[in-house]
Amino acid sequence: MDRMDFEDIRPYTDAEFKEAYYRLMEDPRFQDALRLCLQNYGVEDFRKDMERYQTIEEVQVEFDKRFLDVFLSQSTKGVFLSGIENLEEEKTYMFIGNHRDITLDPALLQYYFFIEKKKTSRIAMGDNLFTTPLLGEIAKLNKMIKVKRGGTMREKLVNFQKLAAYIQYSLFEDKESVWIAQRDGRTKDGNDFTKQGLLKMITMGNDKHLLETIRKMNITPLTVSYEYESCDKMKARELALSENGPYVKEPGEDFNSIKQGIFGQKGRVALTIGHPLAGELDQVPQNLNNNDKLYFICKLIDKQIYKNYVLYPNNFIAHDLMHQNQEYANRYTLEEKSKFEAYLQMQSQTSDVPEEKMRANLLKIYATPVDNYMKAISEEN
Repeated sequence: MDRMDFEDIRPYTDAEFKEAYYRLMEDPRFQDALRLCLQNYGVEDFRKDMERYQTIEEVQVEFDKRFLDVFLSQSTKGVFLSGIENLEEEKTYMFIGNHRDITLDPALLQYYFFIEKKKTSRIAMGDNLFTTPLLGEIAKLNKMIKVKRGGTMREKLVNFQKLAAYIQYSLFEDKESVWIAQRDGRTKDGNDFTKQGLLKMITMGNDKHLLETIRKMNITPLTVSYEYESCDKMKARELALSENGPYVKEPGEDFNSIKQGIFGQKGRVALTIGHPLAGELDQVPQNLNNNDKLYFICKLIDKQIYKNYVLYPNNFIAHDLMHQNQEYANRYTLEEKSKFEAYLQMQSQTSDVPEEKMRANLLKIYATPVDNYMKAISEEN
């Protein structure tokens, strides 16, 4: 595809970012964010710094990292990052991660790169993050690729073809790594799994060389683990209301989820970079058709994601409460159990869903990773 074909989905380039930031500086909401988040640093300070920035990467490393330092220090009890040693300096990677939070999941990967002085990645992000001009500008300035989800079946196909072409262009020609969630939308019930359609999309146009293309992409699984999910209450409610028909989001709901995900308390947070799949692709049986090969590769991705979970007392408590036993009682204290039960009680209160249903859905969010982790570990033995 000609590069002009990507105009409506691509992020800003190094030749464009300054003009976009100067526009942002005129927005009162951006000015307020600076004042609230960065003490003794305002628009004029940023304008002065902008004069010396030559690339988006420079802004990310200096400016974005300062924002993340503030958010993470205020909303977590520690961020634990591991697996950077699995990446080689000169290679690009197709990162596929479990998806629990709209913006923080990919932001944690960039934060890890900031700390390790590595090149950041592009981020494939749903068009719900581009709903206002302000959000759209911020997204494009942070190397985000717009994933268009709406439209007719024909429009969706064209959009997916364009997205696939841009991801492949990023990896193979522009030499930019890409992050994408393992499925469309966040995990609502705690059951992380890679959708076969995702792999089919990112490899579009390469049916005759499927495994060769996947090997070339350097697909690398990522696992993010939150002690507390900031949006667990919203997810539990959505799950309950979805039982009676398709869930219809209220105006501004995505923005509220973004805000809650950033500012809500998360306890301890862990991000683990897995091993690139290239070494495991020899396990894929050659006699399978392409769909079955993609299914097999999805399972390889999921297995790594599950094995790399960091499980907290909350996960084991939820599992025991859900199954009404004490299978994992040695993984937590009575004090931790009492604290989590009080948390469940608080999060289960909402006007349009019974408390019992909310509690059951919340337990799923925290208990399901235990089952997936134990299954992955048992398959190793």
